[in-house]
Amino acid sequence: MNTHYKPTSTLDADEVKRATGWLHTARFLTTAPQLHHLPAYDLPEIAFVGRSNAGKSTCINVLTQQKRLAFASKTPGRTQHINLFALGKQGQTDTVLADLPGYGYAAVPKQDKIRWQQVMANYLITRPNLRAVVLLCDPRQGLTETDEILLEVIRPRFEEGLKFLLLLTKSDKLTRAEGQKALSITKLQSAGGEVCLFSALKRQGIEEVSITLWDWMHPATDSATTIESSS
Repeated sequence: MNTHYKPTSTLDADEVKRATGWLHTARFLTTAPQLHHLPAYDLPEIAFVGRSNAGKSTCINVLTQQKRLAFASKTPGRTQHINLFALGKQGQTDTVLADLPGYGYAAVPKQDKIRWQQVMANYLITRPNLRAVVLLCDPRQGLTETDEILLEVIRPRFEEGLKFLLLLTKSDKLTRAEGQKALSITKLQSAGGEVCLFSALKRQGIEEVSITLWDWMHPATDSATTIESSS
């Protein structure tokens, strides 16, 4: 898989400023309880997925530099909608960030788990303008069975060019040796995607992830499609 992931040592200050500034433009677009409620447009989407306690909302808020853009509930698994956020400068939208409901939380009724796993699988398989998936995982638990099923479901899309980044969140809770071990193990399970240690608390991986997402959504050879923001 051809990606643009850049390690810390190669980061350019101007690229960091551009990418982080772009993510900071994030604003709420709409929420959809089912797939047919999602708006139709040609804009590229980046989907954030992961277990309910993997730190997904916190990650989105840190990347966008907005404390409450994504709702971080004290009760994991509470959010049951796909929330869309628009990205783009000067009142334009060139990319949409899709925050998918967390999965796997034990207190959620079984029928709700099954329903939302089906919704997410259908979204990841059929959403035509999906361009990248960011999967968040707590490295202390590793990839769960549900994570692995999700990866298998969308593996054909990876082969077609869908970008994939696996973030090992809460990496501040690991020693350096534990972090390197988690990276090595997860890279073997990542379906050919990129893997990155990430910590909202220690601000680890934020710049690298920001530049990666920017590069994926703004290929040098393509002209960006934009729409006027309704906000």
